[in-house]
Amino acid sequence: MPKTSSPSLPYPPQVATTKVDWAYELAGELLSSSLPRRWAHSQGVAACAQTLAPLAGNSAEVLEAAAVLHDIGYAPPLASTGFHPLDGARYLRDVHGAEGRVVRLVANHSCALLEAAERGLRTELADEFPLLDDPLLVDALVYCDMTTTPDGRRTTPHERLQEILGRYGEDSVVGRFIRRAAPHIHASVDRVRAAAVEAGVEL
Repeated sequence: MPKTSSPSLPYPPQVATTKVDWAYELAGELLSSSLPRRWAHSQGVAACAQTLAPLAGNSAEVLEAAAVLHDIGYAPPLASTGFHPLDGARYLRDVHGAEGRVVRLVANHSCALLEAAERGLRTELADEFPLLDDPLLVDALVYCDMTTTPDGRRTTPHERLQEILGRYGEDSVVGRFIRRAAPHIHASVDRVRAAAVEAGVEL
C-alpha cells in the first residue's frame, strides 16, 4: 500500500484545470526532487505523446496524462513491490481514484506484463489492471517511452533498448525482460509509425 507521506493531490482535479495539468503536478511532486532524471524522462515521454495527439483523437489527454505519470512508481514513497508499473498504478487507483484508462496504461506500459512475469507478479498485474482494449493507445505509450532517453531526449528504439541493457545488465530481471520484450516493442513502434504515415502526422 502507498505510504501516507506521498502526495495526495485531489482527483478529479480541484486546483489543476485539466486531467493533464493534474498529472503533471502529481508526477512533478513525486519525481522532480528525488529522481530528477526520471522526471526529465517522464516530461520527454509526455512531449512525445503531444505529437501523437492527432492519432489519439479523443483519448489524447488520456495518453499524455499516462505518459507523464508512467514512471511515478519509482518514487521512494510508492515503491512497495519494487515493480514500478504496479506500484504506480495502485497508487493512482487507491489514493486518487484516477481515471481507469490512465491507470491501466500506467500499469501496462511498455510490455509490463512480460516484466511482471519475470518478477512473479504477472497474475496480480493482469487481474488488477487488464490491458486496455485500445491497441493504438497502448502502442502509442510504448512508442513514446521507447523513443525517449533517460534524460528526456528523442532516440531510436534500438538505442533505447541498448541503453537499458547496458544500464541494468543482460542477466538482470530488467535485462531478461527487455530482451523478451524487444520484438513486441519494435512491433508497437512500427504500428505507430504506419498509423502516423496514414494519418499524415509527422513524427
